[in-house]
Amino acid sequence: MNLREHRIPADTFSDLAAGGGGVTAARLLAATQYSKHVLLVRGVVDTARATGHPQAGAARRGYDLLTAVQAGHPEAVDAVLRYPSVGAWARHTVRRLSDPGAPAVPAQLGALAAAAALRAGTACTVEVPVTDGVITLPSVGQVLVPGGAAGATIRCSPAGAEVVGEGFRIELPASAVSSGADAPGWRPLRALTAEAGDRHLRVLVDDLDPYRMPGSAALSGRLDATRMAYWQSTLDSAWELLVRHHTAVAGETATVVSVLAPMAPENGGQSSASSRETFGCVALSEPLDGCSLAVTLAHEVQHAKLSALLDVVTLLAPDDGSRHYAPWRDDPRPLGGLLQGAYAYLGVTEFWRRQRAHEKGKAAVLASAEFAQWREAARMVCGTLAGSGRLTRAGEIFVSGMIARLDGCAAEPVPDEALTLAHEASRRHRDRWVERNRRSA
Repeated sequence: MNLREHRIPADTFSDLAAGGGGVTAARLLAATQYSKHVLLVRGVVDTARATGHPQAGAARRGYDLLTAVQAGHPEAVDAVLRYPSVGAWARHTVRRLSDPGAPAVPAQLGALAAAAALRAGTACTVEVPVTDGVITLPSVGQVLVPGGAAGATIRCSPAGAEVVGEGFRIELPASAVSSGADAPGWRPLRALTAEAGDRHLRVLVDDLDPYRMPGSAALSGRLDATRMAYWQSTLDSAWELLVRHHTAVAGETATVVSVLAPMAPENGGQSSASSRETFGCVALSEPLDGCSLAVTLAHEVQHAKLSALLDVVTLLAPDDGSRHYAPWRDDPRPLGGLLQGAYAYLGVTEFWRRQRAHEKGKAAVLASAEFAQWREAARMVCGTLAGSGRLTRAGEIFVSGMIARLDGCAAEPVPDEALTLAHEASRRHRDRWVERNRRSA
């Protein structure tokens, strides 16, 4: 598993600072995250050995098998290593291994190897752990294990796999693995696909992996067929809109986003989230329609790009404990949170700048109001960042690029009715924020 040094060219950095970057920047950032995952997975092996963990040998065997599968089927191993939850699992495992007494399961590396072997259709035998009654095969699915077993053996072949343990045997034919349909003892991950013009999007719906969005308590359970059909139709609509009117966002989405993790709605509304640990995964509640999903993707792709960039370039000094107003949050935010929010809402601003030209009547007014509200909100927060004294030199250049782009948006005319709606929405949020945080102070 060879790695290379990653650098961000100056022109790509400038494009990213302006909120863009396109497919070229997205591919570069995705490559940095692949290297990060490789290092973390290797870190699981090395830390398990260094700490004398009882599963160190099993972790090493899983890693060696993963390497062996990669020699003949690199695409299968790449798909597993790039999978968002793999990075989160590996990072958490290294941390737990370094904390005496913290539970850790480095033997899960065997399940990574089994997932790659199933994808490749290659023969192997590997021991895997069972956690809470399931074996999680990242990017593939889950095996449901009866009887409280702690471990199992998976025998993979071109015909599928056999999972055996004390008192149970589960057959996984290759057709069951690839079909996306549930089978006895098996819950696969299911794919959504969309096409518009000559552009294609494929994402997995992950409603299974325990590491699909760490720290989120709002993840939903398994989607039934009716809900899956709704998500598919909504994705079709969103993808058509992105390809037709937001070409650069469509390209970045297809390059960056590989997983959607359904969330339960909070307070009856829509919500979405990304994590620096799970590059490529967008967690979101059920979208209202194609447009709401499209703007959510535009928002979350910005978070993904910035999170990946921050793994290569330092933009902020360490947190100094200061907290600030963010016009999209109810709580005071650290400067790192302000930077993430401002960058995401730069993307939202650009989305509505383009989209308002394709709306009519009241919808056009509302789209212009969204544009006006978020350009002002993001610009205000960029001013806070610029005046904080906590930006590195690279951070100063980056935020200056954001400001220049937002100032360009501010020069665009907006109908008075839309401006009134935007200013009212901003005022209401600020008033609620002040009242909420006065009570909690």
